[in-house]
Amino acid sequence: MDYTSRPFRSVLYIPGSKSRALDKARQLPTDAIIFDLEDAVAAGEKDAARDLLAKTLVDGGYGPRAQIVRINAFDTDWAEDDLAAIGPAAPQAVLLPKVNDADDIMRLEARLDGIPAARDTRIWAMMETCEGVLNAREIAAASPRMAGFVLGTNDLAKELTARLVPDRGPLMTSLSLCLLAARARGLVCVDGVYNAFKDADGLRAECVQGRDMGFDGKTLIHPAQLEIANTVYAPAEDELDLARRQIAAFEAAEASGEGVAVVDGRIVENLHVETARKTIARAEAILKLEKESAA
Repeated sequence: MDYTSRPFRSVLYIPGSKSRALDKARQLPTDAIIFDLEDAVAAGEKDAARDLLAKTLVDGGYGPRAQIVRINAFDTDWAEDDLAAIGPAAPQAVLLPKVNDADDIMRLEARLDGIPAARDTRIWAMMETCEGVLNAREIAAASPRMAGFVLGTNDLAKELTARLVPDRGPLMTSLSLCLLAARARGLVCVDGVYNAFKDADGLRAECVQGRDMGFDGKTLIHPAQLEIANTVYAPAEDELDLARRQIAAFEAAEASGEGVAVVDGRIVENLHVETARKTIARAEAILKLEKESAA
């Protein structure tokens, strides 16, 4: 799967133990799914959940939606069994929680290397510990399998003893460090969850904040949150209009031998045109994904 060009506006957590939720997810308008074997599954349900999820992955039916399996952390009794069950089902990606350093990623890489069916499985890291944030750069570069970061803002706030306030000021340093590390290595970086799933205005505000920071999308805990995340993280029509006009003005200036292009009273340079082309490509990728999901 080409992670560099596909959308990750909405990334929905689905409990690996709930067959009805797993089935319903095949029809939901989410860009990606995190099949969760960790926090969403009680200790007594771990065995049944991993077996159900392995069968579900083999059965497929999720179309173009990116599929990521969150296993349990290596400091639990369940991680090795998770990989033994899930690995042969050839998951697109495995999300490792509680990543503290590059060694954690290399350990997962070694396990996946030993499973023939998982030779193409990518690795994602939950960035939710203080140590992990401080080692974000090394984690991002730890393996050729690395594909993305998922921010675990609830656990991170707990470790920091920070309050979850609306502007997320106490988390800004951590969010920014993870985003910088991901971008430096060309990884996807997805923002943390918004807990109040019935608070549409609060979710929208946090999505706007994450989008403006540069995140690719938002992890979600309820299908009711999908529409807002998909809308906020997609280029708006006025953005696309500006992007087209910037490209046209720059190309016209180049063709006439002029050194400068101007749109709406602002200088347009090559870097602006590069961003404009990415904006249009993103919109086209979203449209393509939506058509394939609806098919």
